[in-house]
Order: sequence, then structure tokens, then C-alpha cells
Amino acid sequence: MSIPENEFRLTITPDDPGATERAKRLRDLGIGNLPDPEFDALAQELTQLTGAPYAMVNFIDEDHQYFAGLAAPGPDAASQAIAGASEAPEVGREMDRDHGYCPHVVVRGKALVLGDVCDYPRFAGNPVVDKIGIRSYLGAPLIDDDGNTLGTVCVVDTETHDWGRPGLEIIKGMAAKVMDRIRERNAGLQQDDPLQG
Repeated sequence: MSIPENEFRLTITPDDPGATERAKRLRDLGIGNLPDPEFDALAQELTQLTGAPYAMVNFIDEDHQYFAGLAAPGPDAASQAIAGASEAPEVGREMDRDHGYCPHVVVRGKALVLGDVCDYPRFAGNPVVDKIGIRSYLGAPLIDDDGNTLGTVCVVDTETHDWGRPGLEIIKGMAAKVMDRIRERNAGLQQDDPLQG
């Protein structure tokens, strides 16, 4: 039995025509490729609000994802490599663009709620399911005032999770909070730039 082409494409990372412009915008803002204590704190807050063990503030360029904000269980979790974890999921700061669900959120420009990723053929085939054991996901896009999606805020769990409307409201609220921080930083950068005055 052959798989229709459109069905096969559902299981791979979506095309992202805005990746180059987004990477440039992130560089201009000075975010996305270094750990950020403020974003780490917001990710930690997100784990407390949702009960999920992992949370990220994630920025995506042409090739990879970078968790500028990260909350994970265990004292060494933030320094471990995410790819190839054979036992318990270990989360590092970087991940290939074809792993996980955040690239779908960025391209869609809308929140994504997956109580059990195995219930959705387009998401069940993602490498994080077998390699890391991810079973549920909740993510929202980080959209600036010009309509550019810069990245995501997300939580993941190794167990199924009934996020419901409360989970959706929490993740959208945190995305708004992160964007407020980014706007504040951008305003500060513009004030410090003599060419902007």
C-alpha cells in the first residue's frame, strides 16, 4: 500500500519560508543563541503552572532550535544532549529543526495542543517520540508586532496530558509575557543606539 504524498509530508518538518528573515530578526534583537536567565525563570514558571516536567522558550533559525529558556528536572538536565537519549529524556539547549513540534507552531502561527502525540499521524512519526519518549506537547508562537513569528513557548511531557482550555490559556499567556520582555529589551536597544535617536 502506498502512502499518498500529502499524507507523507505531514510527518516531516514543514517548509518554513520565513526562516532566513526570522534568523536575521533574532540577531538584530540579540536573542536566540545563548542561555537567558530571565527566559529560564519563565520556563520554570511554566512547569509550575502546567505540571509538565519540561518547558522551553525556543527560537528557531534555518537549521536548528535553541532553547534560550529551559526548565527540566534534575540538576544536570540543562547540560545534557537531547538527541540519542536512550533512557530518561535529557534535554539540552539545542535540537535539530526536524525534531519536535515547535517548527509546526512557527509555520502555523497558532498554538498547538497535543494531549497524546500518538493520536495524530502527522505528529506520531516525529523523532522525539522514539528517541526521547515525548508523549504530549503544548506550544504557542512568539509573534512580534510586525507579525513575525520568532519562536515558541512550549511544554512537553513523557506522559499523556489533558491540557484542555486552561492549558491553552496558560501557554498563550506565557507567550504574551515573553513577547512583553522582548519588546522591553528591543526598546532599550533602540534607546542605546545613537543612530536610532
